[in-house]
Amino acid sequence: MVKAVAGGGGRGMRQVVDPAQLDEAFARSRSEARLAFGHDELYVERLMRAAKHIEIQVVGDGSGTVVHLGERECSVQRRHQKLIEVAPSPSLNDDQRASLGALAVRLTESVKYSSLGTVEFLVDADALKDGKLSAAFIELNPRLQVEHTVTEEVTGVDLVAAQLRIAAGASLTELGLLQVEVPAPTGFAIQSRLNAERRATDGETYAATGTLSRFEPPGGPGVRVDTHAQAGLILDGTFDSLLAKIITHTRHGGFPAAAAHADRALAELHVEGVETNAAVLQAVLTHPAFVSGEVTTSFMTEIAGELPVNASTNPLPEGDGVAGDVHVVLGGTVVAVPVMVGDTVTAKTPVVIVESMKMEHVVTADAAGVITKVLVAPGDQVHESQVVVHLDACLDSVDSGHEVEEIDPDHVRPDLAEVIDLHAAILDDARPQVVQRRHQTGHRTIRENLAELVDPGSFREYGRLTVAAQRRRRSVNELAAATPADGIVLGLATVNSNGVPDFGQCVVMGYDYTVLAGTQGFFGHRKTDRMLALAEQQALPVILFAEGGGGRPGDVDVDDITSSMLDCGTFAALGRLSGQVPLVGVLTGRCFAGNAALLGSCDVVIATKDSSLGMAGPAMIEGGGLGRFAPEEVGPMSVQVPNGVVDVLVEDDAEAVEVAKRYLNYFQGPHEKHTHADQRVLRHLVPQNRMRAYDVREVIDALADTESVLELRRGFGHGVITALVRIDGRPLGLVANNPGHLGGAIDADAADKLARFLQLCDAHGLPIISLCDTPGFMVGPESERDATVRHFSRLFVIGAHLSVPIIAIILRKGYGLGAQAMAAGGFRETLVTIAWPTGEVGGMGLEGAVQLGYSQELAAISDRDERQRRYDELVAEQYESGKAINAARVFELDDVIDPADTRGAITGALAAWRGPDAGRRRRSYIDTW
Repeated sequence: MVKAVAGGGGRGMRQVVDPAQLDEAFARSRSEARLAFGHDELYVERLMRAAKHIEIQVVGDGSGTVVHLGERECSVQRRHQKLIEVAPSPSLNDDQRASLGALAVRLTESVKYSSLGTVEFLVDADALKDGKLSAAFIELNPRLQVEHTVTEEVTGVDLVAAQLRIAAGASLTELGLLQVEVPAPTGFAIQSRLNAERRATDGETYAATGTLSRFEPPGGPGVRVDTHAQAGLILDGTFDSLLAKIITHTRHGGFPAAAAHADRALAELHVEGVETNAAVLQAVLTHPAFVSGEVTTSFMTEIAGELPVNASTNPLPEGDGVAGDVHVVLGGTVVAVPVMVGDTVTAKTPVVIVESMKMEHVVTADAAGVITKVLVAPGDQVHESQVVVHLDACLDSVDSGHEVEEIDPDHVRPDLAEVIDLHAAILDDARPQVVQRRHQTGHRTIRENLAELVDPGSFREYGRLTVAAQRRRRSVNELAAATPADGIVLGLATVNSNGVPDFGQCVVMGYDYTVLAGTQGFFGHRKTDRMLALAEQQALPVILFAEGGGGRPGDVDVDDITSSMLDCGTFAALGRLSGQVPLVGVLTGRCFAGNAALLGSCDVVIATKDSSLGMAGPAMIEGGGLGRFAPEEVGPMSVQVPNGVVDVLVEDDAEAVEVAKRYLNYFQGPHEKHTHADQRVLRHLVPQNRMRAYDVREVIDALADTESVLELRRGFGHGVITALVRIDGRPLGLVANNPGHLGGAIDADAADKLARFLQLCDAHGLPIISLCDTPGFMVGPESERDATVRHFSRLFVIGAHLSVPIIAIILRKGYGLGAQAMAAGGFRETLVTIAWPTGEVGGMGLEGAVQLGYSQELAAISDRDERQRRYDELVAEQYESGKAINAARVFELDDVIDPADTRGAITGALAAWRGPDAGRRRRSYIDTW
């Protein structure tokens, strides 16, 4: 919605549903606002399509106490002008009206409001049907409103008298309102606005002009008419077309009875000499949607074809011109005359613009010709059917002396040329020295990286003409050259669409390190907030290139409106997206402070090997008295990879972009084309010798589709492997114990790594394959110093809340709590738990079980060799009992399979999965750790 800041009554207001309409809507709204209010400032807000217009009447005496007198519903509108108002709203329940009233009081009490006021809201009609309240504040009108009458009727409070008494210094107590607070409404009151207007057969509505020859309003109990109309009144279109307000108050019978009462009152109305909208009002009052309280602000548009017409049957006057004279079809005020005598016009050329009924109407020529006389000027009043322009419509005349100018589609006007030049100035081609310096660091510019990331031609940039908020320090031209786009390039684009329409839409954002070291500027934050809001509204993935130095202290233009920027919403906005959409963070250089905080909020961090990443940069560290360090010394990759901050380490910018695209693609659906290794090789990758180590990554590579494995956090938590994979083209999460590290035991770091990966898969709906080969969790005094109890227990809590399935495959060892953690808490918590022939399960490691369970027996054997022989026998017995095949015989496992059949077992199990259980919601966010 485009609205006038000083507006009201529908003036200066336009609905825009197509970006191509915005320029025209902006121009017309500005013109209307300037004419109506003397000010042409505009603002825009979100369009709520299924909306009810609800307003709260408040009264305050300036003491800080405000009372509200209930609500009015004003949803019956035409071109944003109210036609029928109701009090109270038939659509709200007591809790909803109390909530809106409380909001209105909270707002007005905060400024110690004095006098009458109306706090207006748009209320989502669809939410009301579900018993919920979703409201958006529109405005506060600090005055008496046209529709105050219905509130007076149902509360018994004379609002006009109250306003005058407060202006004279009376308090709410003296008015008797403080004790009443919210007077209980009695019945329903309906106000019908009777306008002097005619509705033509084409559905357009025009102000009616003429002289009232008869005006007899209705009367009787429960009927009130506010008007100055009387027989003999001349209507020339100069003023608002409102003739009278017909108010009815019905105490009993509910809202249907109130609607019928209002309809009867209009039936008793008699007006002659000027057309009115009485029949239209009656059609609304008797409409089933109105009677049932289901109307929204789009109601009049929806029933336009059902409404009666009262188009004038008077023929147009002949005038004193020649054929082709241009007439106005409505009365009003001439706003502009864009033609002059001698101008050649074609059909549909605008010749006069008339303001009527708070709207501007363009009067166009009906045929080609030459303007011979202009009869009106801006500011003139015109009446219906008046001739405003004489037009010589003789085609011979047009052809002989006045060539119709043809539009050259390739012509670039000066205003357009200025925009084109500004767009070109921000591109890399216009900044060769800056680009060269960037390339010398071994990195590409942000525009080069984004061009490589997104599908060709799909990037639609937002805010590219912004500059740093430093106009007090530097000229606009200097800022445009030095701070293009305020140091952050962002917009919408498709990634990995492969030519499929409407696929792969993403928000892409990248700080420009060539602009003030990629710092976060005031307008940059506003741009970022805009894109993150779009990501939330449209559920779009976000890809963030985060290189930069954090907050920018040099944006002095905003010193008058902010002192700390701590009310910035960017960080919370990105945080809200966690778990809702994929968040991909990319770092190709240095990243500190605020930039690092945003990067760390992403699901995955991809960084080049020469990057530095820290929550404070060298300047902040030195300012804190902690010493002087080079950027390369603060959070190098030799620190941030082993500690788990960085998920994927890459060689350079090109690989970073390629990995970002690969990562995102796992959340964009299955692949139709795929290949895989000969699955028979899986039979030989786990040694038959249960004590022999092996590389589980070879198992993963052979099991998954060819080149479909993307391992995350490889340098951290070595005891487990977490990777995104595809099997038969379907994206999946995969976790695996690593027997090459601590024998596959799960330590604190491995538990954290595994826990967060489970969250990631759950948030984005990826089923999980768990390859289990673990003796359990890491034990010992040193392990407890790492808070293993808490870290390891996360796996059970997270596993119990997963909405995606886990398919557990016991490759070899499946012992104790570690094996249960790999299976979402237990072998019965999975979609299926199967084992390879090499599998073995037990309540703890076999050797430990023997040592604990048979300690006394073994201690009683004095001969060392005999004791070892007995120990080996007991371990063998435990192994035989815990072999996968024996566990399957007592149904601890769902099956033991040929390793070559593993892919089929996975796809078969997933075919039975129908999505998350209705009662199990996905995680609302993903832990940053």
